[in-house]
Order: sequence, then structure tokens, then C-alpha cells
Amino acid sequence: MADSPVVCLLGPRQCGKSALVQRLAPKRSYFSFDDQGLQELATTDPAGFLAGLPERVTLDEIQRVPTLLPAIKLAVDRDRRPGRFLLTGSANLLLLPRVSESLAGRMATVRLDPLTEAEKGRAKGRFLEQLLEGRLEERIEPGGPEPGDVVRRVLEGGFPEACQRADRRRRQWHRDYLDALIQKDARDVAKLRDLDQLGKLLSLLAIQTGQLLNIQAASRHLGIRRETVENHLAALERLFLVRRLPAWHPNDAKRLAKKPKVHVVDSGLAASLVDLSENDWITGRDRLGHILESFVLQQVRAQSTWTDPGLRFWHYRDKDQDEVDIVLTRGRKTWGVEVKASTTVAQADGRGLRKLAERCGDHFQSGVLLHAGRSSHRLGDPRILAVPLTELWAG
Repeated sequence: MADSPVVCLLGPRQCGKSALVQRLAPKRSYFSFDDQGLQELATTDPAGFLAGLPERVTLDEIQRVPTLLPAIKLAVDRDRRPGRFLLTGSANLLLLPRVSESLAGRMATVRLDPLTEAEKGRAKGRFLEQLLEGRLEERIEPGGPEPGDVVRRVLEGGFPEACQRADRRRRQWHRDYLDALIQKDARDVAKLRDLDQLGKLLSLLAIQTGQLLNIQAASRHLGIRRETVENHLAALERLFLVRRLPAWHPNDAKRLAKKPKVHVVDSGLAASLVDLSENDWITGRDRLGHILESFVLQQVRAQSTWTDPGLRFWHYRDKDQDEVDIVLTRGRKTWGVEVKASTTVAQADGRGLRKLAERCGDHFQSGVLLHAGRSSHRLGDPRILAVPLTELWAG
């Protein structure tokens, strides 16, 4: 806000955007387009609406009035003083074709994710920083593992309201949240005819989170056209409910998988959609393992916003089915993160990370295998370390 005329805070509904902007700038005039009358006024006469606003203003849920963005562009072109407009959006404006170019070069965007485990514990969240700087070390911890704590965190997710509820009430909150989002916001981001199919697709993706995206299989399963699946998937991405993780592919690696993986952004939401409970640590380890992968991706992606916003995220999978769940790159420098739900780790579990290291050569910096145990130790290659999941939120 100190150097940009427009700042837009983007993130899913109920992640805390409105509370944050009002606490950050309590004296600014504040208008929310969840107010139907205000929304209609701004839509029918965007220039007139804008002309009647104070010099510095906060406009909440801007995606509801996309026609206002060209008027903001004109206002900024006439007066480029920083901090004039503080916007929030519960849809990714950068993925909406009709508005993505309106404020190019004039707007700074800031992403607000659901709470990380480090934030919930009021810790600084330095795991990613330590990984990038090579400061993770071997450490033997006494006592046995505590997988129940990891499972609880995965099922809880990061939405502030959900985090305050007990298990059954939390799952009901997630379902109510989705129902309201689909009925209230989905048509703001895409031309959708059947909103029930949107919910069914999200439930299917929750079952398949952390796995390769197969549009054709989803089309057959739901009994709808491939184009409809793609349109619905785009809507879910724009609402910050799911994300695609592209396949890592250096120019000389032609035999790697090219399909992206799909992840439900919030692990608690995914767990509620597939009815996972803490008992599934024993009886549903496979399903929980995929959601754990999405959980770790969300923690690391969120930490990147305050550690290194320029990082790019991928997954690795080769013809032998060896894979690395998360690949991070900065230029040609590469790091790998593999996730295991088990409390014990064998040398063989580092195979995917070692294959990635071979592909990258000197560009490979380091890799970690996150597990549910308590100790850190090397996995053959001195650059590859098995690390407890607790490091994601420690210190």
C-alpha cells in the first residue's frame, strides 16, 4: 500500500480477508459488495459509484462487480497516488478473462491462504526457509512418534471458523461452507448451468486429491461432457478450492509424466468431503496419505508467500512410476519434498528424490522426505534428509 495505487488481497472465502483489511486500516471507508443494493448500484453506474467514494477506500468482494475494475483503472490513470484502493476478492481475479487485464501494471496482488499450522501456533513458519538455505539437520529425538497429532491437524484444516469447532461440528461447517459457496459465488466466476455437478466434481476431486488429474475419467464417472468438467474445474480453481500442480519437465527429460496433479486446497475440507476421521490413520491410510500430501503442499505454498514468492511448484513422476510429491524451483535450482504417512522411513523411500537429483545434476540443491516419526536422518545421498512433519510448524 506504500507504493501501489491498488492492492488486492485474494483468497478463499472465510480465510480472514475482511477481518484483516479492517484491522489493518480501520479508519478507511469500507464497502462490501455482499450488500446486494451496493452491488447493483456499482454495476449499473460504475463511474458514478466510484466518483462518490472517498479518496482512500476498501472495497470487499470485488469479484462481484467486475464492471467496476475499468472505472478504477481510469481513476488510477488520473491519480496514481499509492494506497488509494484496497480490494479483496474471494475469486482469483487473475484467472477471470474479463477482468485480468483491467489493472495490469497498476495493481499489486497479495494472496491470503487458510491458516498454516505454524500460524495457528503463532510460530514464524521457517521450514521452507531452512530447506532453501540448507539448514535442516539430522536430529535424534527420544520417545515414540505421535501420529495422532498430525492426523488431527490434517482433519482440522486452516479455515479459522472450522478450527474452533469439534470434529462433528467442524465437518458440518465445511459442508455448509461449500453449499453456500457453490450457490452464492460459483456463477460469479463461470457460466454454469448445473451447480449440483460442481459439488459432485469437488467431491470426486477430494477422493483423488494428490493424484494425477484425469479429465476423461472424471467425465465418465460423472456422466457429463469433458468440456463441462473442464469448465467446472476452472470454476473451482477460481474459487481457491482446488489447484493443479504441473509436472516438472526439464528440456532434456522427454519421458516424464506430463499430467498435472490435482489438490483440494484445504485438507480439512477434503477430509470432510470423504468422511475421514482420526480412526482412518489405521483403517484408511491410503486415503489419508493423499490428503496429507495436499496438506503439506498447502503449508509449503503458504510459507513461500513470506519466504520466497518467486518459487515455482511442480510434481515429478517418471516412466518407472518413481515420483516426488512436490518439486520447487527458482531458476534452475531445484528442491524436492516427498511425503509419507508412515512413522518409519527406509532408504528405499528416498528413491524418487534420488532420481530427481540425478535428473537435475548440479542444479539439485536438496530434498526432504517428511514423515510422521520424530527423528531426522540422511537417506543415502547427503543432500537428502528424512524430516518429521512437525518441522512444518516448529519454531
